[in-house]
Amino acid sequence: MTPVRLRCEYQERPLGIDVLHPRLSWQFETERQGAAQAAYEVLVASSIMSLDQDEGDLWSSGRVELDQSIHICYEGRALNSAERVFWKVRIWDESGTESRWSSPAQWEMGLLERSDWQAEWIGSSLAGGQRTAVPAPFLRTEVSLTRQPVEARLYATALGVYEFYINGRRVGEDFFAPGWTDYRQRVQYQVYDVSHLLTEGENVLGAVLSDGWYCGNVEWRGRQLYGDRPWLFGQVVVQYDDGSSETFATNGAWKTAFGPILESDMLMGESYDAQRELTGWDKVGYDDAGWQAVTVKDDPGVPLVGMRGPTVKATQEIAPVGDPVKIDRWPAPDYIYDLGQNMVGFVRLKVKGEAGKTIRLRFGEVLTDKGTLYTENLRSAKQTDYYTLKGDPEGEIWEPRFTFHGFRYVEVRDFPGEPTREAITGIVVHSDTPKTGEFECSDELVTQLQRNIDWGQRGNFVDVPTDCPQRDERLGWTGDAQVFVRTAAFNRDVAGFFTKWANDCRDAQSAKGEIPPTVPTTGVVSEDGGPAWADAAIICPWTIYLTYGDKRILEENYDVMERFMGYLESTAKDHIRCYSDYEGFKGFGDWLSIKAETPHDLIGTAFLAYDADLMSRIAGVLGKAEDETRYRELFETVKAAFQRRYVTPDGLVTPQTQTAYLLALHFNLLPEGARETAALELVADMKKRGWHLSAGFVGSSYVNPVLSAVGRDDVAFRLLLQQTWPSWLYAVTKGATTIWERWDGWTEENGFQDAGMNSFNHYAYGAIGSWLYERVAGIDVGAPGYKQIRMAPTPGEGITWVKASLESVHGRIESSWRIEDGRFTWDVLVPANATAIVSPPEGFNDLKLDAPHEKQPDGSLLIKAGRYKLTA
Repeated sequence: MTPVRLRCEYQERPLGIDVLHPRLSWQFETERQGAAQAAYEVLVASSIMSLDQDEGDLWSSGRVELDQSIHICYEGRALNSAERVFWKVRIWDESGTESRWSSPAQWEMGLLERSDWQAEWIGSSLAGGQRTAVPAPFLRTEVSLTRQPVEARLYATALGVYEFYINGRRVGEDFFAPGWTDYRQRVQYQVYDVSHLLTEGENVLGAVLSDGWYCGNVEWRGRQLYGDRPWLFGQVVVQYDDGSSETFATNGAWKTAFGPILESDMLMGESYDAQRELTGWDKVGYDDAGWQAVTVKDDPGVPLVGMRGPTVKATQEIAPVGDPVKIDRWPAPDYIYDLGQNMVGFVRLKVKGEAGKTIRLRFGEVLTDKGTLYTENLRSAKQTDYYTLKGDPEGEIWEPRFTFHGFRYVEVRDFPGEPTREAITGIVVHSDTPKTGEFECSDELVTQLQRNIDWGQRGNFVDVPTDCPQRDERLGWTGDAQVFVRTAAFNRDVAGFFTKWANDCRDAQSAKGEIPPTVPTTGVVSEDGGPAWADAAIICPWTIYLTYGDKRILEENYDVMERFMGYLESTAKDHIRCYSDYEGFKGFGDWLSIKAETPHDLIGTAFLAYDADLMSRIAGVLGKAEDETRYRELFETVKAAFQRRYVTPDGLVTPQTQTAYLLALHFNLLPEGARETAALELVADMKKRGWHLSAGFVGSSYVNPVLSAVGRDDVAFRLLLQQTWPSWLYAVTKGATTIWERWDGWTEENGFQDAGMNSFNHYAYGAIGSWLYERVAGIDVGAPGYKQIRMAPTPGEGITWVKASLESVHGRIESSWRIEDGRFTWDVLVPANATAIVSPPEGFNDLKLDAPHEKQPDGSLLIKAGRYKLTA
């Protein structure tokens, strides 16, 4: 029974923590059933030597009689900038047995004061225009170290994106650092251990800058939405064995030049001329006499903050599924590569040919009926890379650095000779959110649906939760994020990702309290995202609290939520949000619904009530009793207003769309006795449509949870397994490997839908994934962070077995069941220091377990940590 997997602020051995009171978490491993923590002791020390001697000179918690093993707040002395901290933990179990001390863990603080920075903002003198890019600037300087350092750290950031180099080696493995924020409000910085890259004597520090989100294209209005050119800001801090240090910072002594990256843009692509490579530019001995002095920018005074979420990394390589297909064209053919998976990233190109030959690489998600690349849905995004050969007789290998594409197919033009399958390799990039959930079942189409959901999440979680990764609209749409966040938290560890994005929402909030439709904001559409979009500011933090037990995300964002609620209350009329005469933005409605228009005011009022309900719960968690009561009363008031306006005396919800009923049922807005009527009408509409969906982005995420809640799992499974459109499996039957934006992105009858709005990698309709885990597999939150788990699987028509797991903050949860010959067999794993309430599925009432348990009044069983086999 040893504590393992020690984490600080969700990270293992993090550098650059600027949270003044970091939180510590651990799990513990044991094969013993019923294992639980009864007490813990944390030691935090300023050196590994002190820790080895069991001395917590920074903080000793002493023995704390508490079963909490996540988010233990550091309560020692105030920590200093760049201070390294070591810690370990031991626990006592429920029998009083003491564990061994854990292996030591550590974290390192970032630069907590602006005075800690000696750097200046530097860049090139050249800036492009709204539609015109310029080459990527290379920057370098030489520094001399008096002796070999014992430690060295790079603190770096950019307005734009950067890669840093020391003595010819790239620092780190991150892409698109420092990430996307509203650069007018805050800029993230990264910290790297570069001790192994520096040496006594001469050293070269270098960087390459690119436009990124700062001054490149991020949507359809062109470049330079935040600034006109990229800038670098950083410093290397070197520690010597005598305790002295030196700092080498970006300043006016650096030099700059343009090299092989002629243009590089997130949406448009990258152009690289290998003939212009600056060979050895980042090494000692390079002649930079022809380089220019950098331009120094006045400090904009924007706060610099440590990373709260994961960086973007390359996580997988994908080979084409076959040889390229030749498409005859004049004057030269194209070759189409199929990677077999709609993905996000770029490709590695392998080629040999004469110098000066330029190859074009164009990217698309699907093919036309003629087998050519379908690009109409990209709108103004080019998604095109160019590579000009330098003529190396040994061959050349190239990957772009500062762009990414959404694609399955690669069109190669002007390749020298006949390209082989090995010429192209797909490189998958996304925010480094480790996979936590697995779901598979007896129906291969449903299993593929779950794979598609996860691939869509990977492709759209590139630093911010975008809605699509291919066209000229790779924005953090708030509506998509809020409908999908629960599913996201099953598939992958998104705690840090949404913690960072909550800060982005704070930055985006207007003085009135509005939350815009896209975060980080670019000022597109409106300052108010409208119903179901702006509400992400409340829904997403609440979901992260439930799934990770993270109370701090509620504390840190409570003022944002309060201002938002104040805005909603001040702009509602008689508690109707977006009423008919409202002059502000009324929202996007039930986006992409099918012949079923739900009024914006109904959606707005329903979400106002839901927000009030959540705010009451959040206030309760935070111990704000007056606010808890006030928001509970507001919920009841808005609920009454909803009923007066939209619910008839017979219990019908006008205008009787699926989404109208779904919101009324899921948000508990109906009077007593009306739920049954509403459920019958909802099912009747689905039956009338041939057991198809009509709900769009807003309603679709609630379809199956609501049907299960009203006792109609039979309809929920019928919809799940429906293979004609509109349905979840229709796209799967057409070979989709991600979730489509539209139910009818392509149909046999009509071909492609509206090219202006037809993404084949959109995750909103993937929100069904949470129901697969919660209801079908039977893994649901019983207490925040899965301290207690509700386990109640639901077999449905056509599903005979399910295998699912979740790596929670307390440890691994498993639920695998099978029905054979009328017998239900269920394997369950409950992690140490957690419990589960397990319930038999409907029709299997006598749940048997040959292990210690407590039978509950409703027939469910309370079990403690361990692996169990149950039958019914």
